[in-house]
Amino acid sequence: MPHALTTSPVYIVGAAETPLGKVTDQSEFSMVGLAAREALGEAGLGFRDVDALFTNYMGEEGSVQLGEYLGIRPRYAESSDMGGASFEFFVHHAMAAIAAGRCEVALIGYASRQRSRRNRKRSATALDGSLSAQFETPYGIHFPIGHYALSAARYMHQYGARLEHLAEIAVAARQWAMLNPKAWSRDPLTIDDVMASPMLSDPLRKLDCCLVTDGGGVVVVTGRDRARNAAKRPIRVLGAGESHVQWHVAQCPDLTVTPGLASGRDAFAMAGIQPGDVDVFEPYDNFTHSVLLYLEDLGFCKKGEAGDFVAEGRLRPGGSLPSMTSGGGLSYCHPGALGILLLIEAVRQLRGEAGDRQVRDAEIAVAHGTGGLAFSTASTVVLGRD
Repeated sequence: MPHALTTSPVYIVGAAETPLGKVTDQSEFSMVGLAAREALGEAGLGFRDVDALFTNYMGEEGSVQLGEYLGIRPRYAESSDMGGASFEFFVHHAMAAIAAGRCEVALIGYASRQRSRRNRKRSATALDGSLSAQFETPYGIHFPIGHYALSAARYMHQYGARLEHLAEIAVAARQWAMLNPKAWSRDPLTIDDVMASPMLSDPLRKLDCCLVTDGGGVVVVTGRDRARNAAKRPIRVLGAGESHVQWHVAQCPDLTVTPGLASGRDAFAMAGIQPGDVDVFEPYDNFTHSVLLYLEDLGFCKKGEAGDFVAEGRLRPGGSLPSMTSGGGLSYCHPGALGILLLIEAVRQLRGEAGDRQVRDAEIAVAHGTGGLAFSTASTVVLGRD
């Protein structure tokens, strides 16, 4: 049941980015080490206090290799690959582990140097190793943009969304990025600029697509007793939910609905909130149309209405639903798996640490991670000022 964990309060007590952008003087492990030291400092903890370790794939590495580097021998560990949503999944799993007494301090970390290494997959060859790929690979679908382009085309056809609606997402993200000195892309951007950018996979253009950068981060999760000693304000995890549907796009039951429909429902129910209670929304903006689907699946507007919803500037600075407040994957940073950075930005907004991009009186924030191909996985985390 969604409410099962609410009797055992859990908090994010540390949140820190790794070096971002193009990182040539660090390894992925050392990047996580730097962020972990900062995040644990915020928590008033040290590496010896960590007894649970969570990481997504880091190249070919998992929790064992990361634990070896950091000198952590966890009682509880996980390195499941849920794509970019892994870190929201990990918060949910850390909640359960802490509530069950399996651990006390969980460190969730990730780093990628995909830009420096130039190793991002560019074709369908990523699917060639699986038996079921025989139904997709021969058709030359591009990995992963082709899968998302199918979703965008279907959504636009079915609900009448326009290219201008997609472009508005990129413009909103850029306006936030212009307020963030760490953002990769900070030049002014207009809807016409987005629509004039080169077509990559119809209907998605270059500026409809996320960045390719290095980066990552660490968040530290613990229970109430440990949170009392944090050096910075602890942020309570009010609710979390998760779901996944399919891996191959040929098995997707509906290209216009994401597993966020289930994860958002469960997270909001556990937190006891409604969409109208959310002050800050941090969606996984790997492609512009993705955000439209998330807005609908999480209940911020009805199905098919997200285009008109965002056209009013609701997601921009000063809008009624501030979203992608770091600049998001479209303009701030996208290190292959963005979900860790969504959590970090949500924490900073709730602590009042976001500087020029600070959302006034922010009390509830939602980080919504997705991953895989054409929305395979989703996890939603609701955070609040205790």
